[in-house]
Amino acid sequence: MNILLIGKTGQLGSSILAEQTTHRIYAPDRAELDIESKESYERVIAEFHPDVVVNTAAFHNVPQCEVEPLRAFAVNCQSVRDLALACKKADTLLVTFSTDYVFGGERKTPYREDDRTRPLQMYGISRLAGELSALATAPQHAVVIRTCGLYGLSGASSKGGNFVDKRIADAQSSSEMEMGCDQVVSPTYTDDLAQAVLKLIEHPQLVPGIYHLVNEGECTWFEFTQAIYELLNINVDLRPVDRGGMSGEMRRPLYSALANTKARDLGILLPHWRDALQLYLNIKYRDKLVK
Repeated sequence: MNILLIGKTGQLGSSILAEQTTHRIYAPDRAELDIESKESYERVIAEFHPDVVVNTAAFHNVPQCEVEPLRAFAVNCQSVRDLALACKKADTLLVTFSTDYVFGGERKTPYREDDRTRPLQMYGISRLAGELSALATAPQHAVVIRTCGLYGLSGASSKGGNFVDKRIADAQSSSEMEMGCDQVVSPTYTDDLAQAVLKLIEHPQLVPGIYHLVNEGECTWFEFTQAIYELLNINVDLRPVDRGGMSGEMRRPLYSALANTKARDLGILLPHWRDALQLYLNIKYRDKLVK
């Protein structure tokens, strides 16, 4: 299978590049393929003839999307729509990604793929618009994967690293810390997600549409941080704080855990978030783990 990967330097893109071993994969630099340049990916698709285009590029700095809504829509919606059209013309499958932030947080059990969306901020709105535009433009060629709370070995450059690494760095500079206990999420290790994405692409019963792929289980960011410090035996006075889902004037969903309903039906299973966190720490912080 020929796979064209867009966004190879991001957390998820780099994990997909590292995990795939059986396919021919082409992952051009941004100088050759820019998600905001329709001409560049039309040219690359015509030259490489991929069976699947995997798009991991996005404008996912949530607060910055409030400041730059036009760019949020340009990257997260218009570019996805144009990419879907290019894949449809080339008879190529598009796999693109979305977020738990398309939901409003009113549930108390994990969201399924067909649950009602209700984004609360510009990031979620632009990502939902990208979902709808891809599925409307190329209904027989588009797979949208929603995921949540990503952390990976490469970190996220637009966010200054990932959540796990930043909490470990925080503990090195302060013995006291507050962490939100108001949001319930499904934090997801990108290596696990990458393996699941590749299994989904390869599955003979894959049909276009929306899929959820996250590490199993749910927790608050406070509970996730607690687990990080416990596994690394870091002594920090960690205090829960309830911000009501607010980040300044911006709202985040209070509950956005996802259920891998459709993937599970295909036999694609992801580990529990605690096991995923343990694996990540085993790889990156082996010397600091509790014996």
